[in-house]
Amino acid sequence: MNTQGRPTAPGSATKSDAQTFTGHRGLDHEEPLLFESGRADTTGVDLAEPKRQHTRLGGLERQAPIGLPGLTEPETMRHYVRLSRKNYAIDSGLYPLGSCTMKHNPRLNEKMARLPGFGDIHPLQPQKTVQGAIGLMEALAGYLMELTGMPAVTLSPKAGAHGELAGMLCIKAAHEARHVTDGGSKRNVVLVPDSAHGTNPATAAFMGYAVKSIAARDDGTVSADAVKAALGPDVAAIMLTNPNTCGLFEPEVVEIARVVHEAGAYFYCDGANFNAIVGKVRPGDLGIDAMHINLHKTFSTPHGGGGPGSGPVVLSAALAPFAPLPYAHHTKDGYRLVEHASERVDGHTPFGRLTAFHGQMGMFVRALAYMLSHGSDGMRQASEDAVLNANYVRAGLRHLMSQPFGDKPCMHEVLFDDAWLKDTGVTTLDFAKAMIDEGYHPMTMYFPLVVHGAMLIEPTESESKHSLDLFIATLADLARDAKTGNDKRRFKEAPRLAPRRRLDETKAAREPKLRWRPPAPKIAAE
Repeated sequence: MNTQGRPTAPGSATKSDAQTFTGHRGLDHEEPLLFESGRADTTGVDLAEPKRQHTRLGGLERQAPIGLPGLTEPETMRHYVRLSRKNYAIDSGLYPLGSCTMKHNPRLNEKMARLPGFGDIHPLQPQKTVQGAIGLMEALAGYLMELTGMPAVTLSPKAGAHGELAGMLCIKAAHEARHVTDGGSKRNVVLVPDSAHGTNPATAAFMGYAVKSIAARDDGTVSADAVKAALGPDVAAIMLTNPNTCGLFEPEVVEIARVVHEAGAYFYCDGANFNAIVGKVRPGDLGIDAMHINLHKTFSTPHGGGGPGSGPVVLSAALAPFAPLPYAHHTKDGYRLVEHASERVDGHTPFGRLTAFHGQMGMFVRALAYMLSHGSDGMRQASEDAVLNANYVRAGLRHLMSQPFGDKPCMHEVLFDDAWLKDTGVTTLDFAKAMIDEGYHPMTMYFPLVVHGAMLIEPTESESKHSLDLFIATLADLARDAKTGNDKRRFKEAPRLAPRRRLDETKAAREPKLRWRPPAPKIAAE
């Protein structure tokens, strides 16, 4: 039995606070910074001493040695391999982050993205030499329009928030064009439900719009009557996430679209959760005017490290003329990218250019490979399995953990609150930290903000029943311990088994150490 009274496999041992001479714990290496392990007086490369040359730095020249650490090639390789083993990734275990959709990235997609002609092209090549690449973008655009029921798409946005900006700029351009023709009132307000993604109000505010919040109902959804009451001649759009960040489909979305359009405004949908409804619902049929699609969430392109992202935006007929440059156009002579407003076709009046080139080619290849390998039925099943898996987790934990909006089915992610932790002395953060000791990345914590102590779990369709059963059993064991209070150290001291123990997160945020300084030399004992 281990220290928590749980059975231990024969021949195994639990990690203790025992110290080793090296600081290592078996294969769990204590890895110092390169500056701590390297030696500034050595280098792995022999370079001739440069000739002294006159600089043009105007007195800003470095006055002391740069102090870069010198390491051998094996030392360098070991450093980065050891660091990589400290990463938690979808390839090492279940990744339950809600709202972030950490899907498995099929290796077929990676192979396709590295094919010559895709992996080695350059954005400044002559268009006649990249006809296949432009054709692939055109094919991807066709699939995105078919899956969403929308007549136009722009591929150039580099991420979801970038896509929000593109869609909202299209809406702004449409209002400005209407203002010129009919002299309508200036629209400077955007409605944003409390259950929206945080980037929604940020994007609207960044564009200079005033943001007006729409409160969620007790069931976590948005009322069409509440939206109607907030509409007026100054409202430019509503930005609504559907399915929303509470893991629920908005049941009045069609009525919301109707009242928004009647008021002369546009409907922007945050499509970050499109992976829950692909092949089941077409957003265009719901009355949506613009929606970004996170290729990493829905179509399995890599997600993490801030990119490489891709956030195409589908547009209604009313907004299609304002889509940004560049865009692909198929002529009798082949494909071409329309790069300049003077080249525009089909009455297109783009609001301008959003980015230097045309998006992330590698992500386009991966997304299309995913679509082609799954087919329409496979993509629909992926959505169904994502919803099934989330509800399986919900059903397995609902007797131990509380749901803020009642015991009812969810979409692709299940939301719990901290009501079940009342009077236990254990917080959402404590519970999440304890998950690290069990080998799991924590779920999304304290989001969405409309739920106190939120715990948002999204298993995606990637997980098997076996992996979900172990995950549910682990969380159930943690929940029982939290409620009985038998071992508070399991929560208050967690993580105990990670390379680093729990930080003082408040102090770390308020007093960040942004520069490494060499430690003071230790004085040898006499």
